[in-house]
Amino acid sequence: MPLNRLIPPMKTIWVTFLTFLLIFPLDVIMAANGISKTPKVMVMPLNINADRDVGYLSSQISSVLARQLEKEGAITVTPQDSDMETAAAAARAGQAQVRQFAIGQDADQVIWGSFTLIGNDFSIDAQLLATKADSTPKRFFTQGRNLENLITITNDLANQIGMELFERQLVSEVKVMGQQRIEADAIMRVLQTRPNSVFKPQALSEDLRAIYAMGYFDDVRVEAEPDGDRRRIVFHVKEKPTIRRINIKGNSFIEEEDIRDNLTISTGAILNIFKIRSNIDQIETLYKEKNYHKVRVDYELNPLDNNQADLEFIIDEGPKLYVTSIVFEGNKAFTAKRLKKEMDLSEKGFFYWLTSSGDLDRVKLDQDVARLNAFYSNNGYINARVGEPVVEIGEEGIQVTLKIEEGSRYKVGQVDIAGDLIVPKEELLQQLGIVSEAFLNRDKVRSDVLALTDFYSDYGYAYADVSPSIDQNQETLTADIVFHIKMGAQVYFEKILINGNTITRDKVIRRELHVHEQGLFSGKALKRSIRNLYRLDYFEDIKVDTIKGSSEDKMVLKIDVTEKPTGTFSFGAGYSSEENVFLTGSISKRNFLGRGQAMSFSGQIGSRTTNFVASFSEPYIMDTLLKGTVRAYNQDKDYDEYDRDSKGGGVTFGYTVADYTNVYWGYNLDISDISIEDAYRSEVSDNIKELEGTNLTSSADVSLVYDSRDRAFNTTEGSRHLVSVEYAGLGGDIGFTKYVGQTSWYFPIWKPIIGFANAKVGVVHENSDDKLLPDYEKFYLGGINSMRGFGYRGVHLTEINSDGREVEIGGEKMAMFNFEIIFPIVSEAGVNGVVFYDTGNVYDDRIDLGDLRQSAGVGIRWNSPFAPIRLEYGWILDREEGESGGNWEFTLGGSF
Repeated sequence: MPLNRLIPPMKTIWVTFLTFLLIFPLDVIMAANGISKTPKVMVMPLNINADRDVGYLSSQISSVLARQLEKEGAITVTPQDSDMETAAAAARAGQAQVRQFAIGQDADQVIWGSFTLIGNDFSIDAQLLATKADSTPKRFFTQGRNLENLITITNDLANQIGMELFERQLVSEVKVMGQQRIEADAIMRVLQTRPNSVFKPQALSEDLRAIYAMGYFDDVRVEAEPDGDRRRIVFHVKEKPTIRRINIKGNSFIEEEDIRDNLTISTGAILNIFKIRSNIDQIETLYKEKNYHKVRVDYELNPLDNNQADLEFIIDEGPKLYVTSIVFEGNKAFTAKRLKKEMDLSEKGFFYWLTSSGDLDRVKLDQDVARLNAFYSNNGYINARVGEPVVEIGEEGIQVTLKIEEGSRYKVGQVDIAGDLIVPKEELLQQLGIVSEAFLNRDKVRSDVLALTDFYSDYGYAYADVSPSIDQNQETLTADIVFHIKMGAQVYFEKILINGNTITRDKVIRRELHVHEQGLFSGKALKRSIRNLYRLDYFEDIKVDTIKGSSEDKMVLKIDVTEKPTGTFSFGAGYSSEENVFLTGSISKRNFLGRGQAMSFSGQIGSRTTNFVASFSEPYIMDTLLKGTVRAYNQDKDYDEYDRDSKGGGVTFGYTVADYTNVYWGYNLDISDISIEDAYRSEVSDNIKELEGTNLTSSADVSLVYDSRDRAFNTTEGSRHLVSVEYAGLGGDIGFTKYVGQTSWYFPIWKPIIGFANAKVGVVHENSDDKLLPDYEKFYLGGINSMRGFGYRGVHLTEINSDGREVEIGGEKMAMFNFEIIFPIVSEAGVNGVVFYDTGNVYDDRIDLGDLRQSAGVGIRWNSPFAPIRLEYGWILDREEGESGGNWEFTLGGSF
């Protein structure tokens, strides 16, 4: 059935509705009340009868009556001050004089009477008289107690008079008829007109609007039927049909379920033409996002019994179209090929199904216009304008046309700084990058504004204002730039407020800050302070706000932290030819009792190795920059040929010597018991045979560490460098010196993609002939934290022992390099992918970078809600005989 048979055409609806709103109230008023014009009423001052002086009430009561009658629709007049005595005398004289006075004021009606007050009780006796006819006055009487109720009683009297004055009736009953699904009570709740209320045509008009506004009805009529001396009000409504079923027809490229997920209209809903139109737009948008830009969606309504209808969306999908041509008009300085490199939108390519090239995204296209404008302004064309893109959808593809007005290219002219200078101008000019540019670059200018602002902020000028002005010379095509600086007042930190730390103590946070209360503001120090807090890794989120203090030169620093669990447990597993399957686990608390101390206990259990380690660290001993760690361990290593049972521990101290830089020194003690099984004695290296029995290692170490990583986990930028030396031989049976150097770098490659590069070298040698260098102190490589794919200690040397057997041994020198590209897979869930390349080897003589083992692989790292997970697989690129092709490695850790 056509729509106009079920729903009136929109033009008809609006004409009917506007006609109703404009004409209905006047028709009802004229027909129901027979009043041709608004009455003009004279309100006389009341005569006062009281046992005390309350004469002031005479004019006040009259004013209240007049205001209330005006609200009812009357025009009221009161005697002028000069006529008050005449009016009062007329009121005392009686009806004839009152009528005569009112006629002189051109009034249609006149009200007069008296107010009586006896004790706390009062009454008002009033009369209403028509002036143009010889009529009998209508009398009204009301009474009350206590004068604070006088206004209320007077308003009641005005309502009584209004009923007579406007010949109004009361409503006897209000009914709603014609509804089927909508409860009558729901309609009654939006009505002003109620039983026993005054019948007002204007209220009926507003009631009709309110019922229409509910959105459930096609038609609403009202009848005001006589019911004795009252009126019975009946609202007749016709409900809109409801949707029984929604059908979708014509879709083949997009699943029906996906279309329904985008609909905002549902079965059982009231049929609304505007919602249908909105849902058509939703469906078309969904198709256009899939490159069906010629899609057309229509609908049909099939009426049913019980005031229901089936709604069917009819889809004509059309062909799938891509951007096949991007055309530039007006470009002379840059080729179309160069301009396209600045755009996200691209033409359809050979691998369009993989790269999404050719997809028309209107949002990206608008962003591309902004990118092109920025590109031109950053290359000297400061007046260039890129117009609104024109999109032409053809039969075979889409053409996007961009019109460009390049204008002239401007070189950088004179660069100057004016205003408040805190250092010589030459020093400030050194902070600017624009001075080294040949052509004007707006991005450089903006960066220089930030650079100058940061420079001033480090001197305490937190509110320094830097504004550049650019003066274009059209004859020389140069642009002179002046940076105007208003430094304002130096600002001090009045207070530092820390909120949200329910576990971490205030001093643990404050000692990481490089700004202090009553200290001078410094933007650089503030940024470093926040970086330090993130590096603690105690907080899930850190919000910093600076607000003005008690005066212009004072600032309040607010730091809101959201703490996260700092207790962790972890376990991992791996496989190697040495260990087969092994399990590792640890439990630690990095912020013990909120003091910033760290406690940990870790263990490894495998088919050959059992290892337990306990440690305790204090980052600020006695609130100084001195830090310390105490640790103890118990390890039982079961090799094929021998067992090593070792116990020991150590203490390490550290001190901050420069920015991001710490020096560490410590002492270590190890007691190892080496036992060799007789059946395997011939398969053990000669070094291990010499160590059989109990060996004491007493060593000292020192290291220098620089660590500027932005955070310890999920690092995005920064670096870590290490140089360490360990000397063993302070007594005991073991004597060696070990040198280790390492450098690690994190750097952004492109947007969220992070690069990581790591290099590590090590050298160890025996100190003297009377003390041994154990094989277990030499270097092995392999595993998830060194060279992936080779397995645990999979990179080693071999030697022929005194029994003529080939055995595995560690190297006295080592070199290792790791390269990673880390990229997001599902950013919101914290899932990253990694591609890596590892290379390195161990040596018995000199390091030979031409002889490096190699592996490469891929992996997934997920910072899951319950645990950070690493799952990586490495392929050995230079596989040797007897080696596997690669190995899986994974670790998993959790928080509590």
